[in-house]
Amino acid sequence: MLTRTVATLSMTFLASAALAAEPACVASEYRQFDFWLGDWNVYTPDGKLAGVNRISSEYGGCVLHERYAGTGGSGGESLNTYDSGRRVWHQTWVDGAGTLLLIEGGLRASSMVLEGDTVGADGRITTHRITWTPSDDGSVRQHWESTDGTGQWRTVFDGTYRRR
Repeated sequence: MLTRTVATLSMTFLASAALAAEPACVASEYRQFDFWLGDWNVYTPDGKLAGVNRISSEYGGCVLHERYAGTGGSGGESLNTYDSGRRVWHQTWVDGAGTLLLIEGGLRASSMVLEGDTVGADGRITTHRITWTPSDDGSVRQHWESTDGTGQWRTVFDGTYRRR
């Protein structure tokens, strides 16, 4: 009886290991945000260095991991993945100011557009929309917009990523 149990457990383990060894994130959707991969200097519209950013592919190409360091000492990171069940891209951003931003969306033309809400300490909801657009010269523009108290969109950040 013990031998049969050990054999069954061994077969189950081997089958699970074989399934885990197969690449999970090979669909073309997982490559839609790959234009953002790399080591970047990030510049403001007036050409000043805003910070540096490293976006790496991790977990077999299933996750883009962003690590940002601003020139003023700010910093944060995000995890980005394609959710194949819901057919959306998801980003979770956290930073040293205590910000937690959960945004989702997908590819629109050649731009990645992710949106989501935050709730302030006063209970006010702010909607965020971040758009990443690759350029022919290899740079990437990141345009972050949020709604203000009147519901109007305003630019929070506008940066151009240039490879280091």
